[in-house]
Amino acid sequence: MRYYLIAGEASGDLHGAKLVEALRARDPAAEIRAWGGELMAAAGAEVVKHYRELAFMGFVEVVKNLPTILSNFRACKADIADFRPDRLVLIDYPGFNLRMAKWARRAGYDISYYISPQIWAWHTSRVKQVRANVDRMLVILPFEEAFYAEHGVEATFVGHPLLDVVKQTDSRPRTHVALLPGSRRQEIDRSLPPMLAAAARLPEQRYVIAGAPGQDAELYRQYLQAADVPPKLELVQGNTYEVLATAHTALVTSGTATLETALFGVPQVVCYRGNALNYWLARRLVASRIKYISLVNLVMDREVVPELIQADFNVTRLTAELQKIIAGPVRDRQLEELQQLRRVLGAGGAAERAAAAIIG
Repeated sequence: MRYYLIAGEASGDLHGAKLVEALRARDPAAEIRAWGGELMAAAGAEVVKHYRELAFMGFVEVVKNLPTILSNFRACKADIADFRPDRLVLIDYPGFNLRMAKWARRAGYDISYYISPQIWAWHTSRVKQVRANVDRMLVILPFEEAFYAEHGVEATFVGHPLLDVVKQTDSRPRTHVALLPGSRRQEIDRSLPPMLAAAARLPEQRYVIAGAPGQDAELYRQYLQAADVPPKLELVQGNTYEVLATAHTALVTSGTATLETALFGVPQVVCYRGNALNYWLARRLVASRIKYISLVNLVMDREVVPELIQADFNVTRLTAELQKIIAGPVRDRQLEELQQLRRVLGAGGAAERAAAAIIG
């Protein structure tokens, strides 16, 4: 069969790659075309558009780049129509993919959605779009199945794909504090300077910046030359999991990385600072629905990891929270909670179960 996959971010590329492998295992003659990244290409998909050209973060950035987004949408529709897939698979990336689902439904394609957009937090009205335009919803967080059921949508919990990607390694020494400032340029520019400034206040620790694979190392080096940086500092480019596998503590920008860090068993402080208008809009949209921003706390439905958001994400608060999780009872308590989190997320094999449902 022919499969067309659309992923618009680094995390979608990672999980899309595992799905490509699972589809090929079940359907060796599969033809797979995709919007994604290097990982999906390495897994055997023909990637025609890289996610670096698609990732626009926040309301303001989306408005500024609207002509490019609309051009991308037209190009994607034309490419799907030329390829004529048997299965269209949408991977997260809701602003683009939910709109694509609406067009694809009218065009008569079979549509699977793997990794639900966080409409339970942002836009519950979008459930109607899912109900009208998606053939099968394959979700990766345990509470999402019940959420969709409440809104009349049959969804299948396939497990979390990170359980197959992240392998906890207890025998390796934990030697440093990992700094994960995000994968997008806007995130890095806002998060890395206060992370480095806080690290400079605890100079006895060794720090490693996990450089995102989609970013040039030069972006990080400009910050390494600043005056307010710790003496023991290293940049590791494009190998976040290696950084986390030997980290004893981490400072993490909110996003998928919070869950990845947790599954490595690394205590963390979650950080987020956004455009002021984006943050104001976000609070109005989600404050009544969710209590947390990190996936760790959302899954556990309690504060397992501290969250420093907007004004609270400052050097003084960050330093204080980092000290608590380097050693002591706060660290010990978080480590126990992270083990419980892994059990809550279920067994591995998410991509294989998703592939079986897609092929049907």
